[in-house]
Amino acid sequence: MDWLTATFFAILAAGFFVGMVVGLTGMGGGALMTPALIFLGVGETATVVTADLTAAAIYKTGGALVHKREGSPNLQLAKWLILGSVPMALLGPYLVKWATDSPEDLDVTLKLCIGFALLVAAATYALRLYINLLRVRSGTHVNDNNPRIRPLPTLLVGMLGGLLVGVTSVGSGSVIMIALLMLYPGLSAVKLVGTDLVQAVPLVLAAAISNIAIHGLDWALTIPLVLGSVPGTLLGSKIAPRVPQSFIRRAIVVVLTMSGVALLDKAGWGPLGAGDDQTYPMLIAGVGLAMVVLVPLIWGLIRRTTGLPMFGSPTVAELEDPAYEPGLVGMKRKR
Repeated sequence: MDWLTATFFAILAAGFFVGMVVGLTGMGGGALMTPALIFLGVGETATVVTADLTAAAIYKTGGALVHKREGSPNLQLAKWLILGSVPMALLGPYLVKWATDSPEDLDVTLKLCIGFALLVAAATYALRLYINLLRVRSGTHVNDNNPRIRPLPTLLVGMLGGLLVGVTSVGSGSVIMIALLMLYPGLSAVKLVGTDLVQAVPLVLAAAISNIAIHGLDWALTIPLVLGSVPGTLLGSKIAPRVPQSFIRRAIVVVLTMSGVALLDKAGWGPLGAGDDQTYPMLIAGVGLAMVVLVPLIWGLIRRTTGLPMFGSPTVAELEDPAYEPGLVGMKRKR
C-alpha cells in the first residue's frame, strides 16, 4: 500500500499512454517511455532504462506471439538479427559502466546517449518515407517475403540495434526497422513488423537482464509501468484501424526530436549545454515550432527533386500505407 502514491499513478498513466501509442502506430516504445519517465523525475536514468526494458520485454512478447501465430515473421531473418543483437545487448550496459567513474557521470552519459538515440529514431521515420517515395516513383517495387538472406549485413544490423537498445532502450523498433527496409526492400509491411517484433523479444529481454544485473530493478517503478503499458498496448491495437495513424506518427516525430534536444540540454552537451539537469524551455519550444513549420516545406522540396510537385499525391499517409499503389486513388475517384 505504500506504493499507492501520486508517483505510482503518474507512472501508471505514462505507461498507459505510451502503450496506447505503441499499439496504435507500432512506434514509440522506449523512444517515448524512457524520456517520459526521466522528465517525470521518478528515478535515476539507469533505473528508468532498466524498468522500461523490463516492461517492454513483457508487452513485446504478446505482440510477437500474435504475429508468430499469424505466420507473419520471417524466422530465418529474425535468427540472424538475434545472433547479432543479443550479445551486444548484454554487453552494452557493461561498456557504459566501464566508461564511467561515478553515478553522476553515468547519469550524464546515459542522458547523452538517449538524447542522440531519440534524434536518430526521429530521423529514421523521415528516411523511411523517402525510401517509400522513391519506390513509388520508380514503380519497380516487387514484394518478396522470402528474400535471400544476407547474413553479414543482417548480423551487423542486429549488433548495432542490440548495442543501442542495451544502452538506451531506444532503437528496437526504429533503427532496426529502417535497416531491414533498406536491406530487404521487397518485404511487405506485415513481414517487416512481424520479423522486428520476434527479434525484439530476446533483444529487449537480454538488455533488461544485463541492466538488472548492474543496476537492480526498482519494483515500485516497474509494476505500475507494466500495469499501465500492457492494457494501453492492447487497447491501442484494438482501435488502431479506426484512428488516423499518419498524424499520430508525425506528432511522435516532433515529440522525439524535442525530447532528444531536451535530454542533450539537461546533460550539458556543448552546443546546447544548460547542464546541471536544467533545460532551456524556449529552445525546446522553438525546436518543436520549427519542426511543425519547416519540415513540411523541406519535404516539399525533397518531392521536387523526384519530379513531383511540392504538395499533393502521394501524400505522407499514402506513403505509409503498404497497400498504396500509384494511380489507385485516381481510379477510385473515377468510380
